[in-house]
Amino acid sequence: MAHTEAGTRAAGIWLAVASPLLAAALSGHGPIHPEMSQQMGVIADGPVRWEIVHWASAASLSLFALTGLIVLTARSRLTDAWWTMSAWGVLTVGALWTMTTAVAEATVVSTAAAAGDRATFEAWWAFSEGKATGFMFLALAVAVIAGNEAQAAHRAMPAWASYIAVVAGIGAFFAWPLGMWFGVTLGSFIWVVASVVMSLWTFWFGLCLALTAASQRSEIEPISGA
Repeated sequence: MAHTEAGTRAAGIWLAVASPLLAAALSGHGPIHPEMSQQMGVIADGPVRWEIVHWASAASLSLFALTGLIVLTARSRLTDAWWTMSAWGVLTVGALWTMTTAVAEATVVSTAAAAGDRATFEAWWAFSEGKATGFMFLALAVAVIAGNEAQAAHRAMPAWASYIAVVAGIGAFFAWPLGMWFGVTLGSFIWVVASVVMSLWTFWFGLCLALTAASQRSEIEPISGA
């Protein structure tokens, strides 16, 4: 029981730290232009901002991966079913995949754009775009986790908030390919908005997990010490 409470609390704390960082990074990132040359121009106009946004993203996604690993080893209600356990696993892998994208964009991509090196930019942009596919599955994992939380008997937060996160996660999952693969500008905009909403929910969820685990621990400790 103590192991479960400590794991849930740790996961909640790191999720609460990672989420506003990701929301801020996404807000600074903005929609991606479907034309690569114009996107290169956007980055070249503010390479330092692009670097800051993506280092923040890399830090946030690393903490998302850490959260997933802690949850998977904590043996809590969050992983009671095979599909919720799978969702936390997918969240971890998706965060790690996307973290490599963030590092590439904070280094090679931004440097190539600033230098006007189109060949290098195109090669690393293709790499980044491929690895960023992980964010689609991270968003889908959050939708599954939020759906499970909305239906949980002892949920940590209001069901309506979790249902909003379900919609946001699914929206981000479908909006990413709409914007990146099919060149629909609205799709990229929806991806940013949906991902920010999803991040706000994970922040609230993380706080609830941390506070609930802490209150449960304080209730048990006097009994065990009696």
